[in-house]
Amino acid sequence: MQLTSIARSFITSLITFSIALAATAQIGTGNAIPTRQDSLRGSINNERSWWDVTRYDISVTPNFAGKTINGKVIMKFTVKEIGNMMQIDLQHPMQLNEAVLNGKELKFNREGNVYHVNINEVLERGSLQSISLSFSGIPTEAIRPPWDGGWIWRKDSRGNPWMSVACQGIGASVWYPCKDHQSDEPEKGASLAITVPPGLTGVGNGRLLKTDSMPDGSSTWYWEVTNPINNYNIIPYIGKYVHWSEKHEGEKGILDLDYWVLEENLDSAKKQFSQVHPMMTCFESWFGAYPFYEDGYKLVESPHLGMEHQSAVAYGNKFKNGYLGRDLSGSGWGLKWDFIIIHETGHEWFGNNITTNDIADMWVHESFTNYSETLYTECQYGKEAGNDYLVGIRKNIKNDIPIIGAYGVNREGSGDMYYKGSNMIHNIRQVINDDQKFRSLLRDMNKKFYHQTVSSSVLEKYISDYCGRDLSKIFDQYLRTTQVPQLTYKPKGKKMLYRWENTVPGFEMPVKVFLDGKETWLSATTSWKKKKGNPATLKADRNFYITLKKS
Repeated sequence: MQLTSIARSFITSLITFSIALAATAQIGTGNAIPTRQDSLRGSINNERSWWDVTRYDISVTPNFAGKTINGKVIMKFTVKEIGNMMQIDLQHPMQLNEAVLNGKELKFNREGNVYHVNINEVLERGSLQSISLSFSGIPTEAIRPPWDGGWIWRKDSRGNPWMSVACQGIGASVWYPCKDHQSDEPEKGASLAITVPPGLTGVGNGRLLKTDSMPDGSSTWYWEVTNPINNYNIIPYIGKYVHWSEKHEGEKGILDLDYWVLEENLDSAKKQFSQVHPMMTCFESWFGAYPFYEDGYKLVESPHLGMEHQSAVAYGNKFKNGYLGRDLSGSGWGLKWDFIIIHETGHEWFGNNITTNDIADMWVHESFTNYSETLYTECQYGKEAGNDYLVGIRKNIKNDIPIIGAYGVNREGSGDMYYKGSNMIHNIRQVINDDQKFRSLLRDMNKKFYHQTVSSSVLEKYISDYCGRDLSKIFDQYLRTTQVPQLTYKPKGKKMLYRWENTVPGFEMPVKVFLDGKETWLSATTSWKKKKGNPATLKADRNFYITLKKS
């Protein structure tokens, strides 16, 4: 069938939009009015503030035929203050069957996706407690993972059951009871015991402790992470897996690299996963040592595109370079490497090592990780190749709503946290104008906030302080508005007048331009300034995400 030019244009636009959407996993609910459930999930209220999670020990058994799961969570927590009610998150249609503390069964009542558990004794301040939570039910099924969340029930190409979970946006409470708030990571880590049908393998985060075989042919696989971990990163993978491992000589010594893929994809995976060694070298050079040497690094083939599950990165890019064989930048450089391997591993530093307290500040995860793609390209193919890639992804910026979302209501901001946020970081790199200092900033940031949760405001101040200049207006402009800074200029005799417009009040950012064919810097503010030169020759350096306008 012959397509008209209009039809071809529409299809091209649709594909571009789909690619941009696909690169943003489980973005929040936009401008919808927050509900009581949003507040319960997104705030640290009186039923959450008095206790701090220290560890999760989770066991789960799935039933593939019935699409059900059952299991138990032993949650250890420290008592910060006296409290008599505890909020436990577990989403419909999952059921909390029993809660036991100090040998006593506790009473609870349900409110939507929350259980209010009555603590029937006074717990001593500073004491370490352990509550047992039994659960079962039919978890929400992810139909289009990872863009919607839930349990995944698939079959591989040979008809074997293949199961996992994708729950970054929807939350870990979609399948197990927990304190489902990003600010409270279990600082003593977590364990995951996965009971699987005969012939299948259960893969989890961290290191494999042991495997128990049952008389009926089923088996339980016991995994453990010793480092703090986000709730949504604790994930089981169940399938007909094969395994191999390698060693990487990294900044902290020998890093264990493990790979779990479906047996029919072993040869393709060994070829594609050869990208891990150079990636790890590049990332450690830019960001510092891989943050989880104790737990190792894994790529696990998943029944969805991918996700940054700590020490067990989900991989489903079909062993192709680019994003399912496409270059999101259109520059050509995005086809030189596997998008999922690079992007999702970047999250080990930004998202898993440095985590935001509130998902409203998720730009910290996604902007820096998106920028890791540029840095990897630069590391492998040179600085201009990285710049080509960075400039190329700008076409995916929508400027629909601000990047920072609403606080306390489990609400992310715009998907522009990826491409626009990455370009903001690149702007800041240009302003610093010292790549060694910029590298030191990224490395020190991962050291300063090592295994911590942080707010955007704290991180913004840290970056300004480290750089020795106030960058607050740059952060406000790109994170809290949808406006692109406009460098307005006009002739004035033999000179040029210039200033910033379409900005927050008091915006200032030095910008590199080309004037009369020469590279020069303009100390632009919102007030008119003069510069000798012919404004007709003015061009902005492409590394700044701005617009130009002749007044």
